[in-house]
Amino acid sequence: MGDDLKGAADAVLRRGVDQAPRLTGVTGQRPGLPGVVAMATDRERTLYAGAAGQRGEDAPMTTDTVMAIFSTTKAVTATAVLQLAEEGRLDLDAPASAYVPALDEIQVLEGFAEDGSLRLRPPARPITTRMLLLHTAGFGYDIFNASYARLLRESKRPSVTTGTRASLMTPLLFDPGESWEYGSNIDWAGQVVEAVTGQRLGAVMRERIFSPLGMDSTGFTLTPAMRGRLARMHQRAEDGSLTVVAGFELPQEPEVEMGGHGLYSTAEDYLRFVRMWLNDGAGPHGPVLRPETVAMAATNGLGPTLKIRALPGVKRHLSHDAEFFPGMPKSWGLSFMINDEAAPTGRSAGSLAWAGLANLYFWIDRNAGVGGFWGTQLFPFADPASVANYLDFESAVYASVRPR
Repeated sequence: MGDDLKGAADAVLRRGVDQAPRLTGVTGQRPGLPGVVAMATDRERTLYAGAAGQRGEDAPMTTDTVMAIFSTTKAVTATAVLQLAEEGRLDLDAPASAYVPALDEIQVLEGFAEDGSLRLRPPARPITTRMLLLHTAGFGYDIFNASYARLLRESKRPSVTTGTRASLMTPLLFDPGESWEYGSNIDWAGQVVEAVTGQRLGAVMRERIFSPLGMDSTGFTLTPAMRGRLARMHQRAEDGSLTVVAGFELPQEPEVEMGGHGLYSTAEDYLRFVRMWLNDGAGPHGPVLRPETVAMAATNGLGPTLKIRALPGVKRHLSHDAEFFPGMPKSWGLSFMINDEAAPTGRSAGSLAWAGLANLYFWIDRNAGVGGFWGTQLFPFADPASVANYLDFESAVYASVRPR
């Protein structure tokens, strides 16, 4: 760990915990982050590992703190899908209903009748597993889409956070393949993995990803050792104050292990996953993916004209309006956001990245050979203090590896 990077990154983490920077239109002090961990790596070694604040009462945040990682789960599920595809056990472009027949029951939402009931029609074409990984199948999230929030409310369907099969049986917002909409697509991709392997998704991940990479603190179910290092979840109010979300926990032993959001993990474990992608699929105990699979997955899969959009915060207690690098064109791979242009932090064009609802963020820059992870446990998503300090941390990493 270089002294310059350590000093700069430590300062970012301390500032993030002490107060929230770069907040405009706010007078006085606002509380910062309750606790944060950040790590960075190149292809061979950890470049930085640090933590600040508290994970619990009288317990400091540490690099092995366990967190609900929400949608950073998606890249792990996609990795399991890609493994099956490269083995010839799964055709990404075949109808996904060939593996999960329940997908044949899904229809497209055309609107709402006067009584609030849903107006539905059959989709114009089948959903493929590639569409699920690209978020072009048509599924949404009620957190980010007002129509989706209404259809869940009108039809009394449960949220995907319940971990139930019923929560997956929601209509599409458009015909498969015709647009991009962030949603529960990867939960369905996890069901494809289960159908192909005949195993629960968590068991597949343990055998094929976690064990080969040494990720021994990652899973859908909290072990006693993981629970002992678990960070508390927090909620930021409109006035900036923080409160503990008492008793928060993702469903343990759920009906469906949700490939879109259900994992618990640590920054140390996730950095091992990031490093595997930096190394063209190679892990410390052998390959997890083939180099050609990684190259394919890291390529824009949306075509030349379709781009991803900002995420509107429909449920404001869970998310602000969110967009990474506003104004910059961004694509999607299998299954990551791809920035089409170089980012102001130093991130190379064509890098991979995404985030988790409780303000967790990661990036994988295969061109520069560097990546990192930033973890907090705080709602709503895109918290200004979290985002500003995360980007400052990323900038500090690039200032170290690409000194001006």
